[in-house]
Amino acid sequence: MDTPGRRELVERYIAAYNAFDVEGMLATLSADVVFQNFSSGQLTAQSEGKDEFRRLAEQGKALFSEREQTIVSLREEGDSLVVDIAYRGRLAQDIPGGPVAGTRLELAGQSEFSFGDGCITRLVDRS
Repeated sequence: MDTPGRRELVERYIAAYNAFDVEGMLATLSADVVFQNFSSGQLTAQSEGKDEFRRLAEQGKALFSEREQTIVSLREEGDSLVVDIAYRGRLAQDIPGGPVAGTRLELAGQSEFSFGDGCITRLVDRS
């Protein structure tokens, strides 16, 4: 898949994420997709396959009343696209030992997308 096709796939995934559209997110992923999320260098969530990804996506959807990822920059690294992301969101519920519902979060992060057969096969988020 060429870079414009991969970029369009990433843009579709992010648009679905921003719209809380779990089915739209899943439509961009391979059946055996691997997902990992790292926060401050610590692995905080992971999944293998669309079913596990769906469960995490539904949990994430319930956690926020609003959310938006914006692409700041995008570059190729080997067979992957690395996307610098500006993230903002508002919590819909309290996080135990953390921020309370209504708290607005603003983060900078990076997402690495890998591809195969016209789909995203691996997604690693870092913030």
